[in-house]
Amino acid sequence: MKNTLLALFTFLTCISALHAQEKDSLQIKIDSIENSFVYKTGSIELESGNAKLDVPAGFRFLDKEQSNYVLTNLWGNPEDANILGMLVPENRGVLQENSWAFTISYDNMGFVKDEDAKDINYDDLLKEQQKDVKESNPDRIKEGYESIQLINWASAPYYDENKKILHWAKELQFGEDSLHTLNYNLRILGRKGIFLLNAVATMDELPAVKQHLDKVINSVSFHDGHKYADFNPDGDEVAAWTVGGLVAGKVLAKAGFFAILLKFWKLIALGIAGGGAAIWKRFKGRKKEENPFVNQHTEA
Repeated sequence: MKNTLLALFTFLTCISALHAQEKDSLQIKIDSIENSFVYKTGSIELESGNAKLDVPAGFRFLDKEQSNYVLTNLWGNPEDANILGMLVPENRGVLQENSWAFTISYDNMGFVKDEDAKDINYDDLLKEQQKDVKESNPDRIKEGYESIQLINWASAPYYDENKKILHWAKELQFGEDSLHTLNYNLRILGRKGIFLLNAVATMDELPAVKQHLDKVINSVSFHDGHKYADFNPDGDEVAAWTVGGLVAGKVLAKAGFFAILLKFWKLIALGIAGGGAAIWKRFKGRKKEENPFVNQHTEA
């Protein structure tokens, strides 16, 4: 009996030691990756060539090349040529469990008319989107993927007519997952297109995101000649989408679902060392579901 207990104790001790070594090894790798990034602050000319970014206090900026490395190599997304950079809170790294960030991209879709902004009933729009998501779930489940529920507005859509800035947030649930996803969207309208700023976060991080929202909203500014007020009706292209279309998600599927994939990859990366094999198995199915949305256009 003593020998059996001793053997069991030895076995459990070895398992515990191996588990600790795995965690230490992963943390070393994470620290190495985090320390390799070169962050910027201050005023930055965005590669779109039509605007500048004044990095808000409390944030750091990763340029296009480094952001694509994070999004593609670390978080498993297909490469996106539209990504211009990321705003990362200065007290969190990109691979920390409680991290969150804003991705920055630009779409030269044309001039987005905003005459419908005051007439949109966002409660009705939410119900329509919930219905669309629900109706698409049987096909999703049939293909072996998890269902998606649009729970509610995490933050009701709001259009600032003076600043020409639109923002809204959705609360989403995958399957029976208790960890709900936050899909926070900012759209800054210009003469020939829009900037898209998407928060990569979970619902638990909504207070932190909202706390810094005003600073992030004001961080991107179009140059003279590229502002919304500079629109020339005689020669400039008008977008096929209005403000209502942007909120309805009728433009680019990646604008609505891009952020969802990112956050799950961060959670998985940290979960593997903690015995997260079950999470990884479940996520692989989810990843199949999300990838088709990332680079596809969705017609109205």
